[in-house]
Amino acid sequence: MGRILVVGSLAYDSVKTPTGKVDGALGGSANYFGLSASLFAPVNVVGVVGEDYKESDAKLLTSRGVDIQGIERVPGKTFHWAGEYSGDLNEAKTLKTELNVFEHFHPKLPKQYQDCEYVFLANIDPVLQAEVLEQVKSPKVVAADTMNFWIQSKLSDLKKILQRLDVLLINEGEAKQLTGASNAVSAAEKIVDLGPKTVVIKRGEYGFLLYVQGQYYALPAFPIKQVVDPTGAGDTFAGGFMGYLAKNDFAADAFAVKKAAMYGTLLASFTVQDFSVGALKDLTMDQVEKRHLQYREIVSINA
Repeated sequence: MGRILVVGSLAYDSVKTPTGKVDGALGGSANYFGLSASLFAPVNVVGVVGEDYKESDAKLLTSRGVDIQGIERVPGKTFHWAGEYSGDLNEAKTLKTELNVFEHFHPKLPKQYQDCEYVFLANIDPVLQAEVLEQVKSPKVVAADTMNFWIQSKLSDLKKILQRLDVLLINEGEAKQLTGASNAVSAAEKIVDLGPKTVVIKRGEYGFLLYVQGQYYALPAFPIKQVVDPTGAGDTFAGGFMGYLAKNDFAADAFAVKKAAMYGTLLASFTVQDFSVGALKDLTMDQVEKRHLQYREIVSINA
C-alpha cells in the first residue's frame, strides 16, 4: 500500500443550491480529497489555515487517519469561497473568493512526506504545483487538477506542469477551454499531446470520460434522486481515484485507472447527497462497496 500526498486548499464555503444553503461550511479541495482517499490508504495533507480554523475540523481529518503535520496555521482568516448553483448543477456561479491566508501560501513538505508514492496536486496555482514537484523524490503516480482561472491567467506555467503528469483530472468545460476542442473526446486527445499520459474528464451528473493508451473508457455517474450540493464532488472523485491506486500499489496503467475512475465516481455520488463534507464524515468502505455492487448492476448488460 502506498502513501498519498495531497496539496490543496482548506476552506470555509458559503453555498446556495435549489435545496437550501449553508454559510461557513467546511470545504476546500484537501478536505474533500483527504476524507475520500483515506478510506483506501494513508493520506498526508499540505495546506494553510487561519486562526479561525476550528480544531474540530482538523480532528475530522485525524479521526480518519489523515496526517495533518503539513497544515500550517498562520495569523489571519482561512480561505473562503461563496458560490451558487441554480438551473445547471454541473456549474457553480462564484459569488465571492477571499484568499485570506491562502494568498501567500507556499507549500512546505515535511521531510516524511517527500517520499510519498502518490501525489495529487489540487487546483492551486501551477507555480505552487511546481514547487511541490521540486520537493517530492520519486513518486509512482503524479496527478493534478486545474481550473478555468489558471487556464486563463497562468497557461504557460500550467503547460509546464502538464508535461510532468501521469494523470490530469479536469472537468469537461475546462478541458474544452484548455484545448479549444468542441467536445470531450477531442479534448482528451489534445490534452495527452500536452504531456499527461492519462486524462480523466469529469462530467458531473453524466459521469466521466477516460482516455489512456489511445483508448477511451466512459461510465455514467451513479444515479442520485436528489443532488443537494455538488461542491467538492471533483475533489472527492480524485480522492477515490488516487486512493484506489495507492491501496493496491498500482501504477497508472490502463486497467488500474479504469477501476480507479469507477471508484472515483462512486465516492463523488456520496458527496453530492449533502452539503459540505456531511456525507463523507461517517462514510465507510462497506457502504462504498455496497454501492459498487449496485453500480455494477446499473452498467452491466447481460444480453
